[in-house]
Amino acid sequence: MSASGEERIRQLTKGMLRKKLYVVLSKGAATPAQIGAVLPDHLEYMIGLEKKGVLFASGPLTAGEGQPAGDGLTILRAASADEARAIAATDPFVVNKLRSFEVREWTVMEGSLGLKVNFSDQSLEIA
Repeated sequence: MSASGEERIRQLTKGMLRKKLYVVLSKGAATPAQIGAVLPDHLEYMIGLEKKGVLFASGPLTAGEGQPAGDGLTILRAASADEARAIAATDPFVVNKLRSFEVREWTVMEGSLGLKVNFSDQSLEIA
């Protein structure tokens, strides 16, 4: 890459967020009945992480053609990949051997978050 190309990249990225988060890709091979039996515990666990400020976002992945249902994606605020693995390992889906997981470090560089707060009725919209 030319020096001018490197300088352009430096200029374009100098103000970017560079926030380290951890992505947990979970794979499931369980039946819907097995998932359903543990789902309340899983949801309580995830809500607890959310309330502690550890959980950035989480939810199921839509199964594509030929793919099993039950996969999920979770993004954690953790100090390290090891900490993220420890958090993922205590998910009731993992504890009950309904999902396995992989942890990947993710650097958030660009994007946006939109919030609208209406003071009159104390409502909130996320865009």
